[in-house]
Amino acid sequence: MSTHKVAAWSHAEEFVTPSDHVEEAQRRAEELGVAAVSNGVGALLSALAAATGAKAVMEVGTGAGVSGLWLLAGMPADGILTTIDLESEHQHAAREVFGAAGVAHQRTRVIAGRALDVLPRMTDGAYDLVVVDADKEEYPHYVEQATRLLRHGGTLALTWTDQESDPAARDPQTRTLREVGRALRDDGRFIVSLLPVGDGLLLAVKR
Repeated sequence: MSTHKVAAWSHAEEFVTPSDHVEEAQRRAEELGVAAVSNGVGALLSALAAATGAKAVMEVGTGAGVSGLWLLAGMPADGILTTIDLESEHQHAAREVFGAAGVAHQRTRVIAGRALDVLPRMTDGAYDLVVVDADKEEYPHYVEQATRLLRHGGTLALTWTDQESDPAARDPQTRTLREVGRALRDDGRFIVSLLPVGDGLLLAVKR
């Protein structure tokens, strides 16, 4: 990658300043040792939620609420974020940052449990946007569930890794991402784009 492209990528990450509440959530995430989306990814998720008027959003991987705050900032005032995480400590932190940010409690559904146990109980075609930031090796199962959960015209957003583009990377996680990317790209039900923001964000719009 050229020096100019690296600088442009860095500029994109710094272009939107996170709110004080997002910064606090980022600090909580660091304390908990949980990865959080970058500011560039967060800003894109917020813009995506706003552009699509996403009233029903499903998030797999609550973390400390960083991505949730970005999403809620872009959603309509009556939008509801459903977020799933296995770790109760993460969810407690997320509830605290949502409350501190003034998010009405009825706007969030924070569900504790393994996402692949919870998702099958969710309603078909009921979601405008599904965001997955979780165990990459389980992405094939998340994609299967998201395909069912999304309405027509809904969007799936998968956090990625820049290792996927490295031909020398052959670890199980990277191989899984390559398989998922190829499968979505070749699936006629979706329009797909892989965006160079953060470590990468794959978007798939359901036709």
